[in-house]
Amino acid sequence: MGLRNLPTLVREKFEGAQAAGDIAYSPTQLTILHCNSLPFQLRYSPFLAQKPKSDKPKDVTQKPFDPFLDPPQSLLVAEVGSHNLVLNKFPVIPDHFILATKEFEEQTHMLEEVDFKAAYECLESYHAQGEELFGFFNSGEHSGASQRHRHIQFIPVESMRAGLDQKAKWSPLADSLTETPAPELPFTYFAAPLPVDIHPSDLHATYIGLHHKACQLVGTASPVDRGTESPISYNLGFTHKSMVLCPRTAEGLSIKDADGNTLGSVALNGTILAGTLLVKSETEWNAVRKDEQILLEVLKTIGIPTNTIDS
Repeated sequence: MGLRNLPTLVREKFEGAQAAGDIAYSPTQLTILHCNSLPFQLRYSPFLAQKPKSDKPKDVTQKPFDPFLDPPQSLLVAEVGSHNLVLNKFPVIPDHFILATKEFEEQTHMLEEVDFKAAYECLESYHAQGEELFGFFNSGEHSGASQRHRHIQFIPVESMRAGLDQKAKWSPLADSLTETPAPELPFTYFAAPLPVDIHPSDLHATYIGLHHKACQLVGTASPVDRGTESPISYNLGFTHKSMVLCPRTAEGLSIKDADGNTLGSVALNGTILAGTLLVKSETEWNAVRKDEQILLEVLKTIGIPTNTIDS
């Protein structure tokens, strides 16, 4: 089906699913932190701490539950060729939806042109309505990925801005990372601007190019065949204007007080490329927002530090 009215479809589906209790959503507390003058959203969601972990069958011969195979009608937004659009069952931000392959494909395998074709339809549908989407993809053990079934996630930018003070300056980080000179972050990233009306094959080629650079950085060969597993963990983030890829070496960092006592941990996924991160306990929330140095240390830990790159 066409996606010209996708923003409306997503909003109506989200409202209906929330009213019926088919999704578990609770508003977050929100503040702005800075790293090298770049704004990052810090969100606190105690409700998300109750989210069940991925179901692991007691019988090792039994396949784990796959939420994206034959999704319930209450969460299904639309079908896009070989993909389904489904609501995130545990959203932190309203209207968070997922583009998942109808048939099982591995999350750790390289994205294909057909994935980008469907993803770009989503971006275009929002852009045509004067709205913007942030898309992200988590791949590999250090990326924050929680499901094996291949899926790209989307969050409307306006939903991400909701709750911010009117004076707060924040926009998706990915769009800032294609500027010249490139902003400095504690981790290495590779970014490319996207031209208007880019073809899905060119979008895919841009992704392959960024992934190749990341593989070169960590000293491993890039995959060349379709259906090949990526040799690295990484996050991909993209908007209508930009694409960014960040190789990952750790999912997050334990945070400690001045006496060395562990207060909790901060784990990051691809939303960090939008400039947003999440904590699930009040102790973590208080610690991170009171000391921006913690944000810096977390960002240093998740990938390849920029000071290790030869100039």
